[in-house]
Amino acid sequence: MPPFLPRALLALASFGLASAAHAETLQVKYAVSLSILPIGTASLTGKVNPDSYNVEVNARLSGLASMVSSSRAVATAAGNISGGRISPATYATTASNPKLTRTIRMAMSGSAVSGLDISPPFDEIPDRVPVTDASKHNIIDPLSAIVMPFSGDTISASVCPGKLPVFDGGARFDITMSYSGTRQVKAKGYAGPAVVCAVRYTPVAGHRPDRPATKFMADNRDIEVWLVPVGTTRVAVPFHIAVKTMTGNAVVEATEFNVH
Repeated sequence: MPPFLPRALLALASFGLASAAHAETLQVKYAVSLSILPIGTASLTGKVNPDSYNVEVNARLSGLASMVSSSRAVATAAGNISGGRISPATYATTASNPKLTRTIRMAMSGSAVSGLDISPPFDEIPDRVPVTDASKHNIIDPLSAIVMPFSGDTISASVCPGKLPVFDGGARFDITMSYSGTRQVKAKGYAGPAVVCAVRYTPVAGHRPDRPATKFMADNRDIEVWLVPVGTTRVAVPFHIAVKTMTGNAVVEATEFNVH
C-alpha cells in the first residue's frame, strides 16, 4: 500500500460525548486497488451526529499484495462538530507490517495537541524537517479530516472545506480541497449525488524534503475525493478516493454504504 494511504486509515481510541439525537450508524466497505489490480479492503464504521462523531477505520492488504506485505492498520477518532467545524478530541493509530508495529495516541483540545504518545518513537533523521510546538496547534487529525460538515439540507460545494491543517503525530501537512463537480454514484445501500473535491498536499513539518516521494506528492495534481452525505446529519464522508502515485493510480471506492 502506498505510504500516504495509512495516514488516512489509522487510529485506536474512544470518546463518549455523542448526542443521542439524530444519531446515524455508519457502515461502509471499500475496495482498494492500484493500477486496476485489487490490493486490499477497508471499512469505515461508527456513529455520526450533527454535533459529534466517533468513527473507526480498518484496512488491510489482500490478494497478491498480501504476498508482498501483510500491512494492516486500524483507526478511530472522535470529537465534536460546531458551526460547521470539526473539533477533534482523540485520535490514535496502530499500523503494522512484517518489520514493525507502531502505535500513536493523541489527545486534542481547542484544536491543539494536549497529549501525544508514540511507541516505538520515530528514528532521529537529520534531513527531516523538525516538528515544532507550533506544528501541533490549530490542527486536525487525519481521520477526523475525512468527516466533512456541510451547510444546507443537501450536500453541495460547501463540503469541500478549503485548507485542512493536518497533524498525524509524526508529520504536519496541509490538505487543500476545492470543488470540482458533482457525480451520481451507486453502491449497495446508496445511490445519489457525490460532490467531487480536487485535493492538493503540502508538507509542512516532519517530512524529508529531498525524498522523491515527498516532491512527487507535493507536485501531484491528480488527487480527488468524492463525498456523500451520512443520512440527515449534514456530514459527508468519502465514497471514492483516487491518488496518482509513483507506482500507479491508487483508488479506494465504496462497495457498500449503509446508514441507519
